[in-house]
Amino acid sequence: MKPLNSVTQNILKTCMLIFVIWAVASCSKDETPDQGTGGGNSGGSACDLSNVTFSETVWPIINANCTSCHSGASPGGGILLTNHATVAAQGAIGSGNPGSLLGAITHAAGNSPMPQGQAKLSDCNISKIRTWINAGMPDN
Repeated sequence: MKPLNSVTQNILKTCMLIFVIWAVASCSKDETPDQGTGGGNSGGSACDLSNVTFSETVWPIINANCTSCHSGASPGGGILLTNHATVAAQGAIGSGNPGSLLGAITHAAGNSPMPQGQAKLSDCNISKIRTWINAGMPDN
């Protein structure tokens, strides 16, 4: 096999260096703060549970992740999630029971994992919904 010339060696070294930098950067932890509406992990950012309300905290999460299927004339699974009353009705079902809001979003046994076909909600978003339920599901 013919030895590589110095230009080719430099190009290969540069490519390998770029690849290593890319690989290391890809493995870094995502520190993007949780905006309260998306799924997936929150990346370890702080989760503010001090002022959880239905209108400003819970509804944006439900609206972004649930209403595309759970609204209209034929809501998914017959579960309507379009306003405080319908969301509170699902929140009132204990998390160990099939059909409960917390059971679905925490992917608890016996519940259909929601959002269906998508990543589980972030731990922070689940905590926000749990905090609202534990506070009695106020319409605020």
